[in-house]
Amino acid sequence: MDLEVSRPEADTRSRILDAAQGLFVRHGLEATSLRMITSRANANIAAAHYHFGSKDALIEAVFRRGLARLNEMRLAELDRLEREAGGGPLKPRQVLEAFFGTALMLAADRDQGGFEFMRLLGRTMTDPNQFIRTFIAAEYREVMERFKDALFAALPKVPHEEIIWRLHFMLGAMSYALAGTDALRLATGLSGEDDPRAIAPRLMSFLLGGLRAPLAGRPAEIAKSAAPAAAPAMNRVNDAPPRQPARTSGSKALARSNRSTPSHRSSK
Repeated sequence: MDLEVSRPEADTRSRILDAAQGLFVRHGLEATSLRMITSRANANIAAAHYHFGSKDALIEAVFRRGLARLNEMRLAELDRLEREAGGGPLKPRQVLEAFFGTALMLAADRDQGGFEFMRLLGRTMTDPNQFIRTFIAAEYREVMERFKDALFAALPKVPHEEIIWRLHFMLGAMSYALAGTDALRLATGLSGEDDPRAIAPRLMSFLLGGLRAPLAGRPAEIAKSAAPAAAPAMNRVNDAPPRQPARTSGSKALARSNRSTPSHRSSK
């Protein structure tokens, strides 16, 4: 009996959440009204107030639902990698893939709302709304601590402050990428489908490159700590000392100069 009573209420609540999420992506948090949300959800204002109490509480519920799913995926992957490592530190690449790779996987889910939520999250991370940014930071706190510790262990020779700054930059890059390529398309004429699966390899390569970039004043410190065991050929070339030009004896240089310089003979 309880299930029969609660199921319609749960369906109404889910419909309101789904409608709110879609409208927040399309119109933004401020421009979306409760009436717009309830109209799209085929519900009434009274139902919205019953389930959430206010628009701010509804916004929190939308983000709490999406972040719970994302955080669960991230922690599950990190737990799996740490079990396989047997207590040893992970590679930096593994930590980034567990954190950012799972977000890209969720963004590729168009059937269960993952694509829509990650686009909303990406846009909100650059939103000046202090209320929602504070709320998201609180929801992220436990997960961020786990991943910071994993990166600290993976990069023991890199200052913690530098790791935190780079994590901040990487979060910004991911948020901007997931927010959509509308501005990029307008500015550059980029064509093609806006598909997170196509963005994923580009973004992960960019993030790994940023993590491995040398720190000004300590050029080898981060690069050596973050580089994989078998460095790519490009890294090996970049790390090699510059080649010195071949020395040439004075007589050979003079001979070449004479051959290459045209003679100026008199026309008389």
